[in-house]
Amino acid sequence: MTADSEVRAAGDTGFLRGQAVVDGLVSLLDLEVIETDIFRGVSPKVVMQRVFGGQVAGQALVAAGRTVDSERLVHSLHSYFIRPGDPAVPIIYTVDRVRDGRSFSVRRVLAIQHGQPIFVLSASFQLPQGGIDHQAEMPSAPPPESLPTLAERFEGFDELWAVMRQIPQPFDVRYVDDPPWVQRGQGPREHQPHRVWLKADGTLPDDPLLHVCVVTFASDLNLLDSVLIHHGLAARLDPITMASLDHAMWFHRPFRADEWLLYVSASASASGGRGLASGQFYSRDGRLVASVTQEGMIRLPNA
Repeated sequence: MTADSEVRAAGDTGFLRGQAVVDGLVSLLDLEVIETDIFRGVSPKVVMQRVFGGQVAGQALVAAGRTVDSERLVHSLHSYFIRPGDPAVPIIYTVDRVRDGRSFSVRRVLAIQHGQPIFVLSASFQLPQGGIDHQAEMPSAPPPESLPTLAERFEGFDELWAVMRQIPQPFDVRYVDDPPWVQRGQGPREHQPHRVWLKADGTLPDDPLLHVCVVTFASDLNLLDSVLIHHGLAARLDPITMASLDHAMWFHRPFRADEWLLYVSASASASGGRGLASGQFYSRDGRLVASVTQEGMIRLPNA
């Protein structure tokens, strides 16, 4: 990335974003081959205490996909976050080829740092097949172009903005409903879906596995927002300790991650220092393309 491209992407006051940042995400997901079924991934050079969960999930899925025939498309993943990842050192991904059947292939991936597992993922791949077809209806939402940009959503929240603008943003994110830091001032918003439009903020290569891995990365960005909003809480503004515990996704229909997707999430439960959130990704033409469920640790002092 050149200095000129950074200026064009970020301007004087905004996020570092645009095609150069998207290309950086593609490079982040392009793992180095160490040995048969062993890969190495790195983290971006940003100020973070731990590796972003969506990054390690996306990289692990890339590792799994690199060991499967390209005709077999990923249809589901199930994963657990075991330890915080260290962004200062590479992550080693080892792939176990559990089974290759006539229609399905199953892979198990272990992510390792400092000699210890930090993340485990199981993924299933399938040859394209026909069959019965139905889906839930896409909720209504205004077009993304009519909504404030993410930078505009941070206006008036100078402390949050000072932190967020240092982190490159490979996604264009448009909140339909108020984000947690805005909703916090209005009180809890209970039992209502949380809607966000998002897409890669540039053009991605024509690789179906890459598009799935990019959406896997993005799925961890704001899924737990639906838990926080239910209680009128916001990370960094309230003394909350948060971490993803597990993550599951199902991919229903083809899509492009560089075209607008409506991410609709809701929280059915929070208890025991944990919050559960589920979401669906819809293409702009109303197709349900992916579903996701995650439980996260959400701790408050003296709770």
